[in-house]
Amino acid sequence: MSVETVPDNIAITCRKLRKVFVLRNTRSMKESIVWLVKGRKGDLSKRFDALQDVSLDVAQGETVALLGLNGSGKSTLLKLISGVLQPDGGTVQTRGRVAGLIEVGAGFHHDLSGRDNVYLNGAILGMTEKQIDTMFDSIVEFSEIGEFIDTEVKFYSSGMYLKLAFSIAVHTDPEIFLIDEILAVGDEPFQRKCIKKIKELAAAGKTLFVVSHDLDLVSTVCERGVLLEHGKVIMDAEVHDVVRELRKRSEAA
Repeated sequence: MSVETVPDNIAITCRKLRKVFVLRNTRSMKESIVWLVKGRKGDLSKRFDALQDVSLDVAQGETVALLGLNGSGKSTLLKLISGVLQPDGGTVQTRGRVAGLIEVGAGFHHDLSGRDNVYLNGAILGMTEKQIDTMFDSIVEFSEIGEFIDTEVKFYSSGMYLKLAFSIAVHTDPEIFLIDEILAVGDEPFQRKCIKKIKELAAAGKTLFVVSHDLDLVSTVCERGVLLEHGKVIMDAEVHDVVRELRKRSEAA
């Protein structure tokens, strides 16, 4: 599908997305020797279809929970939408600035200070230096790591990474916000602060695509649910219906 044919109100378009990973099998020394003696016949690796022909549209301002059991392809789909990964088949398009909280500290340069990483990540997310200057104090205040802002981030805990990454992302004022289990990291007061901010983003009409095992949270934040199983969309409906279906499958698993 070309960009021109996508309606103006669609923020994310995925068409027949496919992603394959090659897994290297762990073989015994004996099996490896036999493989070599046979002239390297046969493959010591196997393919894993993380996503299979996934197609969906997300409208601007829509709040969507991406749900599924472990290994269903949720994180892979978010990484394809954000551009962290490239698909092996199909297409993905986004309209508007995308901020992705997909991996804690992803995009941070470990040898730079928190301050330098604010400017680096802000620039990557589309902010000008002047915009970052204006937002800097607010970013640091929200992150709650003020005394460590000039410390190299390689010395940060995972919680400190989260706080700074989340604060930078929300201050870029994105049209599309991708969140992958990021709220599971950090102390409880900051988690509540993040949830409050996410709800504010939703109320402001931002497009939210959220992966979380906290089904109660996504039920309050999101309106729509998309259920993945073995890399395929098996349900796309109102979030409470999808949450009920996932709970059934979790109990049966």
